[in-house]
Amino acid sequence: MKFPRNAKIFRGQLDVAPFASVFFLLAIFMIFSSLLTSSPGVKIELPELTGSEFARATLPKLDIAVTAGGDIIFESQNITKSNLRERLEFAVNRFTKNSPTNAPTLVLQADKNADLETLLQICQTAVEVGVKQTIWAGRAPTFESDATQAPSEDER
Repeated sequence: MKFPRNAKIFRGQLDVAPFASVFFLLAIFMIFSSLLTSSPGVKIELPELTGSEFARATLPKLDIAVTAGGDIIFESQNITKSNLRERLEFAVNRFTKNSPTNAPTLVLQADKNADLETLLQICQTAVEVGVKQTIWAGRAPTFESDATQAPSEDER
């Protein structure tokens, strides 16, 4: 006995549902994998500055960050104090080779618990290699709403 065959596997059209489900699964995995990985970096708590005007560094500028533990970060790399002089000298020469008046500004981003001696050594080294201006970076004071402030003695 012979059974009739009606099943046609591929009729010139592809079924979209399997492709769409695989695509959405991949999209979900990509979204969650990017949210679960931590961003590399070093946490630095800049001290809060008061006043309405903050100094802004003019270009060119060199950024140095100092953590509370004494780590020095220059050009996105941890460097040692002994290596700081040659790295700064190379960076300053890069800016001043075309124009000697084009000396960069040093922007020092130091954690509020950083060692003051380390900061002063960095500033001294920067002056010795040709940096004309140093700016110590800070953060603007955060806005506190009236609800979060404690009431004064008169209001009680």
